[in-house]
Amino acid sequence: MSRVVGVPKEIKNMEGRVSMQPDGAAELVHHGHEVLVERGAGRNAGFPDEEYEAAGARLVDGPDEVFSSADLIVKVKEPVPEEYDRFREGQELFTYLHLAADKGLTEFLLERGVNSIAYETVETPDGSLPLLTPMSEVAGRMAVQAAAHHLESPQGGAGLLLGGVPGTPAAKVTIIGGGISGTEAAKIAVGMRAIVRVLDINPKRLAYLSDIFEGRVDLVIPNRARTASYVAESDVVIGAVLVAGAKAPKLVSREMVASMKPGSVVADIAIDQGGCIETSRPTTHSEPTYVEEGVVHYCVANIPGAVARTSTLALTSATLPYLLKIADHGIEGAARSDEALARGLSTLRGDLVSRPVAEAFGFSYTDPAALLN
Repeated sequence: MSRVVGVPKEIKNMEGRVSMQPDGAAELVHHGHEVLVERGAGRNAGFPDEEYEAAGARLVDGPDEVFSSADLIVKVKEPVPEEYDRFREGQELFTYLHLAADKGLTEFLLERGVNSIAYETVETPDGSLPLLTPMSEVAGRMAVQAAAHHLESPQGGAGLLLGGVPGTPAAKVTIIGGGISGTEAAKIAVGMRAIVRVLDINPKRLAYLSDIFEGRVDLVIPNRARTASYVAESDVVIGAVLVAGAKAPKLVSREMVASMKPGSVVADIAIDQGGCIETSRPTTHSEPTYVEEGVVHYCVANIPGAVARTSTLALTSATLPYLLKIADHGIEGAARSDEALARGLSTLRGDLVSRPVAEAFGFSYTDPAALLN
């Protein structure tokens, strides 16, 4: 089945990633598909238009032609309201969606009848999230860099060097969640010689972290009192909690944030899913921080977009095999043949087929198997 695959330029604030590298376009063309790329879509990730043309893609001058002509839209970030009217009834969408934190987008996709698969909920039988993992790695590492920067006095921070120097104490970094992003955050924080603690409710995960960090990280199974105690004495708190496809639980309360020293920093990596810190709200790369309860908050909703080339290379290498299946068979056909893609389904034929999203908003849920079969 020959299809038209559209690659629009990302328009979220300072989002430089692109959903397809030129070599990905070449692979799709080799499979008999047509690839439409909006001019300039890959420029900020270091992929000029000429490379897409050489790969066999067709360049178009704006997003309208991409959306009007494509059967399948491939993006990096979730559609923003100014893109909504460009979608056609029954069009297919493959991108990060984070619907549990965006009721308006969920309602739009259902009303427009867009068939969608969310990168972040594509899940293999062993429980891994292959399309979320690379960006979680980037976000975890960058969150520590950002926190270290915003601890500096000119940024409104407490004027602390994360690792200290001989004769002065290092900063205390508490990471809530020991998954992929939390682990990567811990690696960078340890490398910068901070005092690092990771809180996670999974003893097996903590045992794994104990092995890889060899005693350099304090590992704790949290309860509310322990979390409050650790947060109060921390210079940096990083929220790295993930419940796949669901809204993040609020594990750090306003009172806990207020107990931190003035000029401390919180970085909420979970903000795409609503954030796990009560005082968090989404920020952008152009205005990345705000101060709440005397604490600097870094809650950028597309952290990996700041390193657009690294992130694009990591993301598109992971998405391409799945994208080829969707292009070859359509979303429904690909979901029937690939369990991981079936688990990533969000909306199908105007029905909501993601249980966590339905639970987040009290919407009606439809078992995707009933539609696919």
